[in-house]
Amino acid sequence: MSGGIDSTVTAMMLHDEGYEVVGITMKTWDYASSGGSKKETGCCSLDSINDARAVAVNRGFHHIILDLRDEFGNYIIDNFVDEYLAGRTPNPCVLCNTHIKWEALLKRADQLDCEFIATGHYAQVRLQISGGENEIGRYVISKGLDESKDQSYVLWGLSQKNLARTKFPLGKYRKTEIKKLAIDNGLIELANKSESYEICFVPDNDYREFLKRKVNGLAGKIKGGDFIDTNGNKLGTHEGYPFYTIGQRKGLGIAFGDPLFVTEIIPSTNTVVLGKKEDLKKQKMWVRKPNILKYESVFAGMEFLTKIRYKDPGTMSTLSPFEEKIMVEFHQQVTGVAPGQSAVFYEGEDLVGGGFICKNEND
Repeated sequence: MSGGIDSTVTAMMLHDEGYEVVGITMKTWDYASSGGSKKETGCCSLDSINDARAVAVNRGFHHIILDLRDEFGNYIIDNFVDEYLAGRTPNPCVLCNTHIKWEALLKRADQLDCEFIATGHYAQVRLQISGGENEIGRYVISKGLDESKDQSYVLWGLSQKNLARTKFPLGKYRKTEIKKLAIDNGLIELANKSESYEICFVPDNDYREFLKRKVNGLAGKIKGGDFIDTNGNKLGTHEGYPFYTIGQRKGLGIAFGDPLFVTEIIPSTNTVVLGKKEDLKKQKMWVRKPNILKYESVFAGMEFLTKIRYKDPGTMSTLSPFEEKIMVEFHQQVTGVAPGQSAVFYEGEDLVGGGFICKNEND
C-alpha cells in the first residue's frame, strides 16, 4: 500500500470480498540521504505511509511497514548507476517490480503466512492450460482493461512461481471506476490526490544530479568528452556520457544548425555521437536476459508486437533466439531504440515476455 488510490482501493476491495488482508507499505528509499533539494514525495514519504495506515485502521485490517532500503539500494539503485556508467538507459521500475515488489515482498508474505500478494497494477493474470498429452499450466499476464493505464509493460520480469501467488484486482476496471469507488467509500481527498510519474528515488526528476551525488567525483572523472557526428568529426564538448540518452535532442548544451539527436553513447572514449532523426531508425536489435511468460520458450520465426518503451504503440517483429539473447527484426523501422530499456513482446492482449535492449549482439 503506497498510500495512493490504486493500492488503497485494491486493499479495500479484497477486504470487502472476505480476504484476511494485511496492508504492507515498503520503505525503499530515504530521499533526505540523497541530498535532494525538494520535499520527499511519493510512496516512501511519511504522508503516504500515514495515508496507507489510516485506511487500514479505518477498515479494520493490519498494516505493516517494511524497511527494504538496504535491498532496494543494493540492487535497484546500484544497477541504476551502473547502467548509466555503461552507457545504457536503465529501467528501474522493471527491476523494482521483479526483485522488490515480488521477490522481497513474498519472503515477508511467507513470514506472515499469507497465501497471495495483491498490487494496484492495471494488468490481469490467468492460468492458461496448454493442450496435448502432457497438459502444462502457465500463468499469463494480459493488459489491463483500461488501455491508457495498462502496466503490463513493467511486469515482464516476473516468474511463474510468483505469478501463481499474485492478484491484480484492478485489471478489469477503468481508472474512472476506481476513482468513483474511492469517492463512494468516503476517500474524496485520496481520489483527487495527484499521481507522481517520477522515479521514486529521484523525486526532483534530475537524474544527472542524482548520479553526481551518488558517485563521488563522477563529474570530474568524465567531463570534457567530445560530441562527434556519425562520420567521427568533432562537433563540440559535452558534460560526460552518462548524462545523455539515446534520442535526446534538448539539453545538449550546444547549438547546431540542424536538429541533432543522440544516436550512440561510447563509454570507453567518453564520446557521444550525434546524428539526424533518420540515424535513430533501426530495423533490428538484440535483447538480453529474456524472460518468457506465455510459452516455455520462443523459437525462430515467431512473430509478436514489440514495444521498446512504455508508451510505444508497438511494432510487429520476428524473433530469433541465440543462446541467452534474442534478435528482434522489426517489420518496419523504429525510432529511438535505447540500450538498457525494456523490449516487451505481445500477442494480442497477452504479454509474451521481454528483456533488456542491448547495444549489439556482444553487449
